[in-house]
Amino acid sequence: MDNTYLIEKDFKELLKEQSAYKEVISLAHWDMRTKIPKKGVDQRSEVVGFMAEKVHQLETSEKMKYFIDVLKDQTEDDIIRKTVEECEENYERNRKIPHDEYKEYVMLQSKAEAIWQEAREKSDFSLFQPFLEKLVEYNKKFANYWGYEKNIYDALLHNYEPGVTTETLDQVFPSVRDSLTELLGKITNSSVKPNPDVLKGHFSKAKQEAFALEVLNKMGYDFNAGRLDETIHPFAIALNIHDVRVTTRYDEEDFRMAVFGTIHEGGHALYEQNINPSLANTPLATGTSMGIHESQSLFWENFVGRSEAFWYSHYNLFKDFAPASFQAVPHGQFYKAVNEVKPSFIRIEADELTYSLHIMVRYELEKALINGDIKVKDLPGLWNEKMKDYLGITPPSDKQGVLQDIHWSGGDFGYFPSYALGYMYAAQFNHTLNKEMNVDDLIASGEFHQIKEWFTKHVHQYGKMKKPLEILNDVTGESLNPAYLVNYLTKKYSGIYQF
Repeated sequence: MDNTYLIEKDFKELLKEQSAYKEVISLAHWDMRTKIPKKGVDQRSEVVGFMAEKVHQLETSEKMKYFIDVLKDQTEDDIIRKTVEECEENYERNRKIPHDEYKEYVMLQSKAEAIWQEAREKSDFSLFQPFLEKLVEYNKKFANYWGYEKNIYDALLHNYEPGVTTETLDQVFPSVRDSLTELLGKITNSSVKPNPDVLKGHFSKAKQEAFALEVLNKMGYDFNAGRLDETIHPFAIALNIHDVRVTTRYDEEDFRMAVFGTIHEGGHALYEQNINPSLANTPLATGTSMGIHESQSLFWENFVGRSEAFWYSHYNLFKDFAPASFQAVPHGQFYKAVNEVKPSFIRIEADELTYSLHIMVRYELEKALINGDIKVKDLPGLWNEKMKDYLGITPPSDKQGVLQDIHWSGGDFGYFPSYALGYMYAAQFNHTLNKEMNVDDLIASGEFHQIKEWFTKHVHQYGKMKKPLEILNDVTGESLNPAYLVNYLTKKYSGIYQF
């Protein structure tokens, strides 16, 4: 028997062992964000830290180094070759972090998330501040371990959006911000306004959940490989390609939180559920980047879920679950109302147009934190200043301001830009998709399967076999082009606000 075959077989066994630990870690995180009793957090954090340390040891072991050295020039299997490339990058980055520091960091993450929840509930940043200070210092230390060329933030950005740099963001974001604020000015000055009052009415959590489940099913979400649960901050999590879970958050006085949040997380889940099964138990069996991941969630939430075509075909279904106050509201009024542009304090409640401005606030603050230009203790005030500058509003509390998002409590520095990048990717994908099929006609007829199959063919199936910018170029024939997003928003909102 060929010796390379035997080595590949042993390599796969090592990857399977890593995957087993990672799956249990993901399950533990899901439980901590949905079901765990408060007193169980510390012990669970210890368990997660122990398992994460095991993964770190496996990823940086001599055994892993042996497989990388032997297989990277010998294997003829494309999946193994790409897996070796991914493992080599993980090895080179992770071996620079001492095992004990990594374990301490993972335990800190788990505890910080629990403290963040308490701080958010009490709207008291001071509770979270000491944990965030430690998380920032760890991230700066890790970034220096990994190394970077121009900006320390690039080392963290690489974890979520390989191929994109701070220099790129600092070129793209200001131009997009200027276009969005110009559009926002036109909308503010328009005499034509949607009537948000038509959306008012007590909408029970049970009925919202029932509608959300219907929509997920129509999107093609496989409930035999997933489930829907409730949480404070909605997320989707993939334990493996056959167990991809979605969570949402309900507000009985504003159904939009759950409806659009569920569609958003459902978009993430479709990505993970439709990765090629041949990639299972390898580090390639996940989304290629958070930006491409966000392109999927934002495509479904905005280009589908907030479209006129969607509400044309799903409004009667919605009214089957909605309270009496919605029954006499015309479809056109409802569509315009759910697309009202109004600067808001909460990112996940933001309208399509102002959403990216929220991301830019966070990006600028965390970049400044990592570069040492600002201190953690100053975040609440600086946050409010940027919200005033970009959105014209000042959060009345930490809960509605600096404490609203979970990401920093998990140490996810470098993550936020992917939301805005994902929106740009989604617009670019949408432009290409419309060259091949009439997307609005498909949505209006409820034929989502063709859209889902297109994304599975061009994006989902590859997992991390392709790099994010490689996928973007292969699908659309060009590199990142933010003009598609600006054009989409201009066309949509000039129609709603008639300017």
